[in-house]
Amino acid sequence: MRFAIEEINNSTDLLPGISLGYKMYDTCGSMARSVKVALALANGNETVSVPSVAPCIGPAQVQAIMGETSSSPCIAIATVIGPFHIPLISHSASCACLSDKTKYPSFLRTMPSDYYQSRALAQLVKHFGWTWVGAVITNDDYGNNGMAIFTETAQQLGICLEYSVFFYRTDPPNKIQNIIDIIKLSTSKVIVAFLSYFDMDVLMNKLSHHNLTGYQWVGTESWIIDSQTAEMDKHHILDGAVGLAIPKAHVSGVREFILDVKSLNFSGNDMFTEFWEALFNCKFKQLKSSTDNQTECTGNEDLSGLQHSFTDMSIMPIFNNIYKGVYAVAHALHSILGCNKTCNRKVQLDPFTILQRIRKIHFWTKEGDEVYFNENGDPPAKYDIINWQPTENGVVDFVTVGLYDASLPADKQLSLKNKSLVWAQNSKQVPVSVCSEKCPPGTRKVLQKGKPVCCYDCIRCAEGEISNITDSITCVRCQPEFWSNQRRDDCVKKETEFLSYEEIMGALLTAASLFGTCMTAVVAFIFFRHRKTPIVKANNSELSFLLLFSLTLCFLCSLTFIGRPSEWSCMLRHTAFGITFVLCISCVLGKTMVVLMAFKASLPGSNVMKWFGPTQQRLSVLAFTLIQVVICILWLTVSPPFPFKNLKEIKDKIILECALGSTVGFWAVLGYIGLLASFCFILAFLARKLPDKFNEAKFITFSMLIFCAVWITFIPAYVSSPGKFSVAVEIFAILASSFGLLICIFIPKCYIILLKPEKNTKKNMMGK
Repeated sequence: MRFAIEEINNSTDLLPGISLGYKMYDTCGSMARSVKVALALANGNETVSVPSVAPCIGPAQVQAIMGETSSSPCIAIATVIGPFHIPLISHSASCACLSDKTKYPSFLRTMPSDYYQSRALAQLVKHFGWTWVGAVITNDDYGNNGMAIFTETAQQLGICLEYSVFFYRTDPPNKIQNIIDIIKLSTSKVIVAFLSYFDMDVLMNKLSHHNLTGYQWVGTESWIIDSQTAEMDKHHILDGAVGLAIPKAHVSGVREFILDVKSLNFSGNDMFTEFWEALFNCKFKQLKSSTDNQTECTGNEDLSGLQHSFTDMSIMPIFNNIYKGVYAVAHALHSILGCNKTCNRKVQLDPFTILQRIRKIHFWTKEGDEVYFNENGDPPAKYDIINWQPTENGVVDFVTVGLYDASLPADKQLSLKNKSLVWAQNSKQVPVSVCSEKCPPGTRKVLQKGKPVCCYDCIRCAEGEISNITDSITCVRCQPEFWSNQRRDDCVKKETEFLSYEEIMGALLTAASLFGTCMTAVVAFIFFRHRKTPIVKANNSELSFLLLFSLTLCFLCSLTFIGRPSEWSCMLRHTAFGITFVLCISCVLGKTMVVLMAFKASLPGSNVMKWFGPTQQRLSVLAFTLIQVVICILWLTVSPPFPFKNLKEIKDKIILECALGSTVGFWAVLGYIGLLASFCFILAFLARKLPDKFNEAKFITFSMLIFCAVWITFIPAYVSSPGKFSVAVEIFAILASSFGLLICIFIPKCYIILLKPEKNTKKNMMGK
């Protein structure tokens, strides 16, 4: 403060012609003494400890008070002098409670509020994945308020406190021992120490006797860069500690000013003698006893090369805070007095006006630091992230590894540099401190009874449920189109199943269908080449060609059952199957009736053949087929077949199939085919022993016997076959019945045509 005041008094730009006066008091950390001095300053009757060389000219009442260092004394002082509106500017008090302007209207500070530090500490802990931590707190306003904000923020971030113990440097041994026992019994490996450096020093001394190493300490600005605490940590308990510190600062001239203390020797101040002897461990000649072995002080010892906490400039940020506070008052006075080249000395100064003006000041120091106060009297909140890294010579290096800036968006406030951090016990791996390991995908968290939310068990998801994120609290059921895989961490889309051309079964059935089509075409070609021979002309060759055509359609309609079901393919496959098979059976029925009636017509006096001529045969085939066409049209109109995803039959597959739509329509189509086939079989059976040389009715009987046997066995096989196999069964039935008709009716005739041409005569066909 003295450096800043002398710099201002020597300036021609700030308060020209005005000299600031000051009085300095050492309250020795006593709250009562702090309040006493503050009241004395407010009343204007403060005691003068050191006579001033030049008497001050001006009002006796003080215009601003700089200090205190700690939060609790500041709370007491601000409470007492608040009604007087005397500005109280602290360089180090950080309790968030002091931001309450209804209680402390005249308090300002150049130290950020612990509201931001506590939140920053919680974010830092969360950043490293520590969700299970312990806390040691200074039992005063600084520790209590700071930890309250930390706890609130930690809960929001999913961090739990295993324990929270209060400590004060004057605590009795049994209480300190209790704290040590709690730390030893804990499972958390991270300790958040919201302690003043006084308390931290005492605590380190106690912990060192119990060799409590291996814990990761997280510290506040109060002790994280305190060199004295680092020197006392002989057992390396705090190695690897991380924490927040006031950003590094440099005020040019301060170091030289501090080291220039020799002038105190000429001021007759006894403090110089005591300070100098303690600093260099010597005695001045007039005080040195004959039995004392200490060296003699000369007063000319060199301070610049001395390694001592007094010459340690790591506390420069605190100096900078004091420096900015003094300059804030000076700028406020400069504005009130209307200073330009000179100042208006006639302006009557009062603390309230100065307080209001300080709240509104906004300036930059010579080092480029921006200074202003928000509505709560707080400065912008910025912190360096510090890591304790021990060096080879045993000295701790306070390494800046990141920055916290509360003015940035929430996701950018905390930033870590690409520097290697050192952790507890000189480890390079980030310590793990969790109550329970993360629940992997496929499991859900179940809280442990009576414990914080960070302690839980991981339970596997039930069958058909999944959790595809880490630490899921619930499992969700898969959609019907999906299923949970063996790890149950994802809803995997079910494999779709249908009879395709690419698979072996589909390819074989396709080949059989095409083979049957080609075989039918060959037979038709043979019949066409020999259409004028008796065996072809017998029983109406026109019906034979129509039957071959219908068999070709029967073979080809089986292909509509292969491939991915679609709306058109589902309607086509069932209607094409029903109509082509009725056309086929109608032709066979016509041929059977012709054979049977031809025998009846050979009886004397019978003219029945006039009712079964070529025209009547065509009309019967057309009539029988039209009935099936009408049934199919009604089926497609009322409730047609449609593509359907069967999700229930096989749990891990989606069966793509054609739903029947109207089951009545489906069974009507099949029933009509069965009715015609049964009628045809009965007629052929009755005509099987007719005395013709070539009895076609016998072969028709065999063909219809095969046809009926195939479709009778089809029903139970179709119902019991899963998935695509039911479609394969239906195709097999179509192909088997088609091959049965083709082979039984036409192959014997082809045999005679090609291999036994001598039997293909009218005489041979007529027989007896």
